[in-house]
Amino acid sequence: MTRKPAPTVGLDRPWASQLSAQLPDPPAPTGEVRPEDYAKPYCDFMTSNPTIFHAVKSFSKQLEQHGYKYLSERKAWTSELKRGGKFYCSRNGSSLIAFNIGQDYQSGNGMGIVAGHVDALTAKLKPVSKVPNKAGFEQLGVAPYAGGLGPTWWDRDLGIGGRVLVRDPESGKVEIKLVKLDWPIARIPTLAPHFGSVANGPFNQETQMVPVIGIDNSDLFEHQPPTASSDIKPGSFASTQPEKLVKIISKEIGVTDYSTIVSWELELFDSQPAQLGGLEKDFIFAGRIDDKLCCYAAQEALIASSDSTSTGTVKMVGMFDDEEIGSLLRQGARSNFMSSVMERITEAFATDAYGPNLFSQTVANSFLVSSDVIHAVNPNFLNVYLENHAPRLNVGVTVSADSDGHMTTDSVSLAIMNRVADRCGSKLQVFQIRNDSRSGGTIGPMTSARIGMRAIDCGIPQLSMHSIRATTGCLDPGLGVKLFKGFFDHFEEVDKEFADF
Repeated sequence: MTRKPAPTVGLDRPWASQLSAQLPDPPAPTGEVRPEDYAKPYCDFMTSNPTIFHAVKSFSKQLEQHGYKYLSERKAWTSELKRGGKFYCSRNGSSLIAFNIGQDYQSGNGMGIVAGHVDALTAKLKPVSKVPNKAGFEQLGVAPYAGGLGPTWWDRDLGIGGRVLVRDPESGKVEIKLVKLDWPIARIPTLAPHFGSVANGPFNQETQMVPVIGIDNSDLFEHQPPTASSDIKPGSFASTQPEKLVKIISKEIGVTDYSTIVSWELELFDSQPAQLGGLEKDFIFAGRIDDKLCCYAAQEALIASSDSTSTGTVKMVGMFDDEEIGSLLRQGARSNFMSSVMERITEAFATDAYGPNLFSQTVANSFLVSSDVIHAVNPNFLNVYLENHAPRLNVGVTVSADSDGHMTTDSVSLAIMNRVADRCGSKLQVFQIRNDSRSGGTIGPMTSARIGMRAIDCGIPQLSMHSIRATTGCLDPGLGVKLFKGFFDHFEEVDKEFADF
């Protein structure tokens, strides 16, 4: 089913067509992707889904709206999987895999996969987040996740959100409720430069980057009114958290008995909305672009890809948690999540006895597009980029290479992706880090090595990577959709050209 573009409110301007005119002239297939159609919907998605749990729930809801059926990992899938069927599964509520089984799929055929990570740098509430008031300020105990609480987190309007585990008092079943306090709740104040060298850092994340969440000057008053007894039970989980925060969150999720909250997993996020910027609104300014941008484009591409293309394959999208901290947990790319899904699909359509021989055939016929954001060229630091390896915004998706294996791109995978780009009228850019700089990493090498698939690292460029606030181009989400849709549409025929690899 081809995605029906959302109304382009505020995008019906000459600049949009002018930017599109800079791109290669695409062929005119049915379901043609117009990159400018995705800018506003992407901004809306990013604003509405600030935490990983909100993002995965939103992706799940969208899949169901387009005919995808949820599969539980706790159950057998063999009787559920059908040719022409569309399915998805989730692990921990923070990772997701969606797949579309072609009408002509046979066990052992290849799978065309686009995968990225849906987690982002943040600061998470500690298990006991209640801390003593200091100098009239109520504060919150948080810990950095990956590179969270870095320099760009100072003086930001921070919201709080995530998941809350609540026990039903009647059934005893524990349920998940998502919460999002998206008005400014917390702030990490800087020290004015007037104080001299102490204001310049380095700063201690444990003692000097503790968010303030309220004011309480009651210690200044000698005659204080009697303190009302708290209705939060001692020894409960809620008693380990700031009382006001417990009550605000409980009100948001409709909980009246605070003792039914058995745990939560909450984080801070920049509450400023994602928005178009620049003189002609040719930028997107947003938090958490890395790597929800590529996940968004991959899912939109899967939905837009016609059921009549690559009918002998399985089209798959993977979104993983924990990439920013090494992908080692059960919902990360180093886990068995993707391989187990591939095995279940292969087994369900096996005509004879299923075994490692058949699954190895599937892997050999498959291809992974590891899609993580990559560095766009920064005009103020041109000296740190290699010539001819400086991706621009609003041009096209970027292939990432690294001779030390931090990226999984090689000559074969690059040649395959170039053929896909030719077929769908996309332009590929290329990035490689200078020899005197340090490369980052993606899920590509670990996933392709663990499973054994051919793979390429191919992501959307952005500025200010690992900042609390980053920048991409207004056309870049849609350019990602266009290329990834082209991969899903043309993988089967392109792969025949590379049958010896």
